[in-house]
Amino acid sequence: MSAVDEARARDWLDEIRDRINRRANVLGDMPRSFAATMVGAIIADDAAVVVHVGDGACACRIEGETEWRVPSWPAQGEYAATTYFVTDDPEPRVNVVALDGRIEEVAVFTDGMERLALDFGARVAFDRFFESMFPVLRRTSEGRQRRLSMDLRNFLDSAQVTDRTEDDKTLVLARRIPRGIAASLATARID
Repeated sequence: MSAVDEARARDWLDEIRDRINRRANVLGDMPRSFAATMVGAIIADDAAVVVHVGDGACACRIEGETEWRVPSWPAQGEYAATTYFVTDDPEPRVNVVALDGRIEEVAVFTDGMERLALDFGARVAFDRFFESMFPVLRRTSEGRQRRLSMDLRNFLDSAQVTDRTEDDKTLVLARRIPRGIAASLATARID
């Protein structure tokens, strides 16, 4: 995993910031107008790196473990209902976490999913939430699962979810397939 370390992750974040700055300049706008949080997981065969700016989070399950880990907790800003952004100056508040072990399953989600997926009191993942999301994905082949993604979108737009959050909801689920580091993937986003 030496090719993906904290320095490399920070370089990638700088490149993202540069692209946002160039686009803002072309449009005659301020980079802050493109404020965005970021949660990224770079997964190799026996290790991973999570890069996180702001709210939202990543949860993962490592081979041989039953509990879900949250390597980087959502960051809250100085005031209520605020956070940090990739476009913050002079630099964003970034958390880079290296994980050892073979990641079997991973979920990346925005702040609208936090109260469904995380136990803020204990600062752990709601294992039951993730264990309810992954059984169907575990039975699929590799590649993007379009039907499952539509089902996931319908779930995120359901009353049982929208009654609990008014924020945007994005959820990406991925699992390692048995023969390698390829994955099956389901994604959904509700603004």
